[in-house]
Amino acid sequence: MDNDWYMIYQAFIKNIYLQLQSIQWNMSSGILKGKRGIVFGALDPNSIAWKVAEKCVEHGAEIVLTNAPVALRMGAINELAEKLNAKVIPADATSLEDLENLLKESMEIFGGKIDFILHSIGMSLNVRKKKEYTDLNYEWMLKTFDISAISFHKLMQTAMKMDAMSDWGSIVALTYIAAQRTFPDYSEMAESKALLESFARSFGYHWAKKAHVRVNTISQSPTMTTAGTGVKGFTDFFGYADKMSPLGNASAEACADYCITMFSDLTRMVTMQNLYHDGGFSSMGMAPEVLE
Repeated sequence: MDNDWYMIYQAFIKNIYLQLQSIQWNMSSGILKGKRGIVFGALDPNSIAWKVAEKCVEHGAEIVLTNAPVALRMGAINELAEKLNAKVIPADATSLEDLENLLKESMEIFGGKIDFILHSIGMSLNVRKKKEYTDLNYEWMLKTFDISAISFHKLMQTAMKMDAMSDWGSIVALTYIAAQRTFPDYSEMAESKALLESFARSFGYHWAKKAHVRVNTISQSPTMTTAGTGVKGFTDFFGYADKMSPLGNASAEACADYCITMFSDLTRMVTMQNLYHDGGFSSMGMAPEVLE
């Protein structure tokens, strides 16, 4: 009897293994084949959006790259565009006119509607200028909200009015756990991320009803990007988070893999969610490694 159960268990494990192998094979052979999308925020090879763009093309998608004109001058996006054979369309995500032009040109390039969008945009003048949270410049704060969060609503509203998204399309924005927890040096970016996540839930409802479009946010581990390392004390916190997370910090490349699954048809019923991609950090209270 025990032997029978062991054989059943072995068969079960083998079946799971074959399924995982099949999924892995499918992912490496065109999980996004035929899909077309826009990637916001690819600044340099350290950025998550850069990794996402590479993965999208690797898995069969056609993409358009976009960023603010000033970011295009600062970064190396043209190098990425050449590598991926992708068009670059400058767009200020806070400008409705720029967003409309971006979506219009993208649909002309694709010859149809858009299947997925990545919103990877965030900037705080107060953080850049090292203003303390108890002494913020409110004009800068409003600019932070506009760039980092309201731009997400503007993008979705413009896309909906233009009927730019395909049925069962997917929109993903990158966020951070500071939307729920207190990280003193993250300043008003915490409120920006909270607003961003709220937009995903609220607009996600309307998109689902209109065209089955999914809207989600991915709450990523602290990542060694150009933007991330600009936050005061980031290096120390990166190490702390790595110790607190049972699996360690999730890399930019791992986050890109997660984005690919969210753009694919494998996650058609996932919407209005804030999805933690942080090695388990969000569920931890204390880890012995931190006390060592």
